[in-house]
Amino acid sequence: MNKRIAFSISITVLLGSLWLAAQVKDFRPVTEAMLRSPAPGDWLNWRRTDNGWGYSPLDQISKQNVQRLQLAWSWAMEDTGAQEATPLVLDGVIYLPNPHGVIQALDGATGDLIWEYRPASGAARAGNGVQRNIAIYGDKIFGTTDDAHIIALDARTGKLVWNTTVADSKLGYQYTAGPIVVRGKVIAGITGCSRYKDDVCFISGHDAATGKELWRTSTVARPGEPGGDTWGDLPLQFRAGSDAWIAGSYDAETNLIYWGTAQAKPWARVVRGTDGDALYTNSTLALDPDTGKMKWYYQHLPGETVDMDEVFESILIDSGGRKSLFKMGKLGILWQLDRATGKFIHATDLGYQNIVEVGPESGKVTYRPEKIPKIGVELDMCPSTAGFKSWRAMSYSPQTNALYIPMALTCEKATFGEVEKVLGKGGTGPVRRRDYKHPASGGNLGEFLAMDISSGKVLWRHRTPSPSNTAALATAGGVVFGGDWDRHVYAYDAATGNILWQTRLVTSAQGFPITYLAKGKQYVAIPAGTGGGSWSTLIPTTLAPEIRRPNSGNSLFVFALP
Repeated sequence: MNKRIAFSISITVLLGSLWLAAQVKDFRPVTEAMLRSPAPGDWLNWRRTDNGWGYSPLDQISKQNVQRLQLAWSWAMEDTGAQEATPLVLDGVIYLPNPHGVIQALDGATGDLIWEYRPASGAARAGNGVQRNIAIYGDKIFGTTDDAHIIALDARTGKLVWNTTVADSKLGYQYTAGPIVVRGKVIAGITGCSRYKDDVCFISGHDAATGKELWRTSTVARPGEPGGDTWGDLPLQFRAGSDAWIAGSYDAETNLIYWGTAQAKPWARVVRGTDGDALYTNSTLALDPDTGKMKWYYQHLPGETVDMDEVFESILIDSGGRKSLFKMGKLGILWQLDRATGKFIHATDLGYQNIVEVGPESGKVTYRPEKIPKIGVELDMCPSTAGFKSWRAMSYSPQTNALYIPMALTCEKATFGEVEKVLGKGGTGPVRRRDYKHPASGGNLGEFLAMDISSGKVLWRHRTPSPSNTAALATAGGVVFGGDWDRHVYAYDAATGNILWQTRLVTSAQGFPITYLAKGKQYVAIPAGTGGGSWSTLIPTTLAPEIRRPNSGNSLFVFALP
């Protein structure tokens, strides 16, 4: 090799290693008070604040000037897994979760890399690599991994501080959602619970300084425990599901964390062998963050039987004189609960689903008899098993008193099959599905709508040929952001739904958009990527084959005013 070339390569490698090992300058440790009430320009929690609003008080970017947004910088992310990221921001530094456990720190004004953490090459890679969110507290960044570990990194350098094995990944356990931090505890919910084994899903709390497990709360009622009889006589090893695969919310006033759980597995009652409620599946759980003790639960869909998840974000809003919790699952029903007691307040059905009857004043859910699966018999249902609403979170604006909800309008002809009841097997149960567009969709797959939380009235809706594919982001500038599978990003007038600005990315807008300040300037960061479940990988390619997108290109696009 030419000596000059060899010298150049050596210098490049050296500089590269120094570049990756750079530090965040003037780092300011994150206190409990900062987490509970972030500075306006920071994004310190999954949905910025503990209450899950997905709302920013920044207003430099407004209805009057948003049409002038332009690309400030972009960043290519890890491209070997599904991307559904939520960046965090502290003092203008972005902490970005990538697929398969990679975490990076970037300069929020320039996009320059400050440091990168990459798991050891021998670390297990399970599932599709999704890492939806990370957490920050003190001088540490906390993440969860494909192989059921929780890790802590030095926020200044990205160096690994501790690594705690929480569960055995060989049994199927993994994390897809990251933790939240409450009162010095790192709290996360496990997933990968569909396989039959001598254990069940759980939420656990860990000491932020050491990673030591402090408590663990099962999300399935065990035999002999309260609620255990709701699984009938099924032994523990055949009580599967109730995954906690979306991060929780926290209310300092009640000192409760709120976590959603997924459906029982296998999905169909006839396949799993129980007609009972199957607690604590498809529920909102209120836990004491110090002990993990369950203070109350509310089961949205008792004995769920067609894969209608209610695991998603809990949004905490004081409404109508009640300290309320709002939640929407796959059915497109908005639930309002009293967050201090768990008492049902109200349910608002968007009117698209045809599977259950729900009493708006009682909350009682009854499955329509023809929508309860029988093995090998096709049933026609709306929504499809992908759901109208999924992990793409709603946002709330106190200016409009409205929730902004990303949706996909699909139905399905589904045929459920049997599973073998053997340890190590199980799963969701095979489903042969034939998806189709919802009859009321006007031929569209996507919808982004605004709903008044007091009246339940839909204020406006915007439909798109492809599914809505990002979480919603509301801002004090009167602008709401969202994106679709067909690579579009939209800035809507929060009050009217008028599209004020739009652009197009390299691949699907996907993940959790945020906005933040860096050097006094407001930026909007929009993740793009692939994966995302059947909503993204099956439905658009089947029902809108004329729409094409690149199948790679995990990245972050950051926009600002000129």
